[in-house]
Amino acid sequence: MGLLTGDALLPVAMAMAVFLLLVDLMYRRQRWAARYPPGPMPWPGLGNLLQLDFRNMLECCRKLRGRFGDVFSLQLVWKPVVVLNGLAAVREALVSHSEDTADRPPMPIYEHLGIGQRSQGVILAHYGPTWRELRRFSVSTLRNFGLGKKSLEQWVTEEATCLCAAFAAHDGHPFSPNALLNKAVCNVISSLVYGRRFEYEDPLLGRLLGLLEDTVKEDSGIVPQVLNAVPILLRIPGLPGKVFPKQKAFMDLLDELLTEHRSTWDPAQPPRDLTDTFLAEVEKAKGSPESSFSDENLRLVVADLFSAGMVTTSTTLAWALLLMILHPDVQRHVQQEIDEVIGQGRRPEMGDQARMPFTNAVIHEVQRFADIAPLGFPHMTSRDTEVQGFLIPKGTTLIPNLSSVLKDETVWEKPLQFYPGHFLDSEGRFVKQEAFMPFSAGRRTCLGEPLARMELFLFFTCLLQRFSFSVPEGQPRPSDYAPFGALVSPSPYQLCTQHR
Repeated sequence: MGLLTGDALLPVAMAMAVFLLLVDLMYRRQRWAARYPPGPMPWPGLGNLLQLDFRNMLECCRKLRGRFGDVFSLQLVWKPVVVLNGLAAVREALVSHSEDTADRPPMPIYEHLGIGQRSQGVILAHYGPTWRELRRFSVSTLRNFGLGKKSLEQWVTEEATCLCAAFAAHDGHPFSPNALLNKAVCNVISSLVYGRRFEYEDPLLGRLLGLLEDTVKEDSGIVPQVLNAVPILLRIPGLPGKVFPKQKAFMDLLDELLTEHRSTWDPAQPPRDLTDTFLAEVEKAKGSPESSFSDENLRLVVADLFSAGMVTTSTTLAWALLLMILHPDVQRHVQQEIDEVIGQGRRPEMGDQARMPFTNAVIHEVQRFADIAPLGFPHMTSRDTEVQGFLIPKGTTLIPNLSSVLKDETVWEKPLQFYPGHFLDSEGRFVKQEAFMPFSAGRRTCLGEPLARMELFLFFTCLLQRFSFSVPEGQPRPSDYAPFGALVSPSPYQLCTQHR
């Protein structure tokens, strides 16, 4: 067949343009439906992609909320998206309609890592029996699992002691705490998953943390959004490996650790950790094709625990120490409460938390103010759903703007300031707040929330029991402002420690 001539090419091009226009109209027709949330007019083919600032989506959402209200719509190429803002809208969608909004949208950019119809892990899994089974297993293990003769709390407490020793080694010299915090929290997850901890100088630990940090960066920006919206681009040979090389390297490293661990597993012995427990379930499930316990899901569950359970907690602790050096009066009040309840003669325990309302309020306020996952993880409607009077069709991606809840001016007295009084009543007792949603809400609440709460309390109180923190002499006061990202980390800072 010969090449098309110029005369023949024009009709083909026009037919293709008409076809693409019809496809575009088909995908955007729901915008014309009654009670569909308002939003900026999308461009043909591209939707609102070029109208959004993916380097600062929070500010972009703030402006769009000002124009269109708490519930507004976007279109990313042909993918419909609805953004939820404010406590009322987010709570109605994720809690009141939790069954209808608990699904996840497809994430084609992770398929090259092994995610598919029968292997989805927990975080990205579609809402259904597989997700329920794996989440139930993960939550149960996090809550009840004892590693050898040690409870998970003992592992965290002992790791906190190692962290304090690493801080003490700096002997009053200025240093950045981030790397040590990352290593300590990573060791907690490693203890849970592999029944082992790494020495802080172990190059394997450094490699694991470096790759994990790089994978977070690869998830940011416009490129992942475009590839999720136009997944056919991922079929270009070699493209996923070039765009997401660190994701693949991170999964390869986890596979190496799992292979090593599997070689020492003895089914006749009590399980040493989560991996052993999962492998036992895999053995039980052989011959049951409907079971979600498989080797493919094991590696994804482990990846979920590392990615969701490590970076968020260590980042929150980095914020906590920054805010303590910026608010020395709050630091002194926390230390006074530690001295009164715990003293210097023993290590903190989770049982102390109920008797330490101010410390508990400070930790909650750190999470609220730091706001490290401002846009949460996307949900998807599994049926037509009404939110704030708007009708959101089945299959629509939902973006819960958690920052708009944690900084809601109608709820918080000082939403843009660090103020532990948000969680204290007039008599100094700790009070829960409905708008406290750093772990999201509803059925897809972060599965690692109980472990994160334990780590934040034990690490924070252990550090402040041993040390006072301050801005290094002669250095400028660090800022509590942080640029938007997939994960909002504080700007780099240094601190000095002083033994108490």
